[in-house]
Amino acid sequence: MRQGSQTSVSYLHQTRNSRLLLLFTGLFQRELGDSQVAAQKKEDKSQNEPKNCVEKDINTDPWPGYRYTGKLHPHYPLTPMRLVPGDIQRPDYADHPRGMSESEQSLKGTSQIKILSPEDIEGMRIVCKLAREVLDIAAIMVKPGVTTEEIDHTVHLACTARNCYPSPLNYYNFPKSCCTSVNEVICHGIPDRRPLQEGDILNVDITVYHNGFHGDLNETFFVGDVEDGARKLVQTTYECLMQAIDSVKPGIRYRELGNIIQKHAQANGFSVVRSYCGHGIHRLFHTAPNVPHYAKNKAVGVMKPGHVFTIEPMICEGGWQDETWPDGWTAVTRDGKRSAQFEHTLLVTETGCEILTRRLEDNGCAHFLSQV
Repeated sequence: MRQGSQTSVSYLHQTRNSRLLLLFTGLFQRELGDSQVAAQKKEDKSQNEPKNCVEKDINTDPWPGYRYTGKLHPHYPLTPMRLVPGDIQRPDYADHPRGMSESEQSLKGTSQIKILSPEDIEGMRIVCKLAREVLDIAAIMVKPGVTTEEIDHTVHLACTARNCYPSPLNYYNFPKSCCTSVNEVICHGIPDRRPLQEGDILNVDITVYHNGFHGDLNETFFVGDVEDGARKLVQTTYECLMQAIDSVKPGIRYRELGNIIQKHAQANGFSVVRSYCGHGIHRLFHTAPNVPHYAKNKAVGVMKPGHVFTIEPMICEGGWQDETWPDGWTAVTRDGKRSAQFEHTLLVTETGCEILTRRLEDNGCAHFLSQV
């Protein structure tokens, strides 16, 4: 993050948005519709029947026959896709019926890494600062009883208040404005009506689009008091990211980052997800380079000043293998064990790198460190 950023502006944005939080909390919770008599009849009847997965109009088994890898289930139905005011600039996929980015498709398969101009770099600094503000607002929401749907609503309003389009919205038809990944969800979790529970870990992934550029970051949070195993996983994942960032400078091969990350993860008894990777980002949401987080990968490219990309390791308690829910998005660990993730957008400079999505508070440290 650029040191000269105006912290007073960020403070005003956060203060205003924090006042909205009370309004959002509980917005999507439903009142009980059954009378006491009906509830008693239902309880008596259920003694000899299997438990119904539809309670209070919430369906926790929308895909009959699907075997979940862990305890987490979706809470359907989802609320409708949110609208973005027409005066906010939109990426090319925002109104595409399949959410396809034609600008990304035109460069699909290329390994050429763009060197950003000084004007483009300034655009990236601005959008990444805005993305950081939005994630910091989402962080305030993370507590037991709050639904990920409520967090998504807050994120959506925080984006539009900053004249930003929430980049995930309709990207290849993704239905929400951010990704919320709980416990065994590796990435791309869809916000829904499930209340967060004491002991959960939650990753919130934010990308915003402003003035033609995308800024991308995520953090994993503790929900209330979590067990020591979850704390170690989250701490190690953050260390994997920061150790990789420490190595970023001109002349380093992108494939080297995976060696650093996997070495630290394995030393702590964890594994590294192989199906998802970091990526180039600027006017395109996802582009070259690909940045795998596992060792002995075959990533193409050498870092040069002006490159902008993300590092976003996903670290697992058990095995690294994953599968995807029938929604086509939610990636979960195959063994049902927890996964954590952290992400920054980085600019390669002449001597090292600039963390464009760095926090302005707490010496740039992630939020979870103040929860320890």
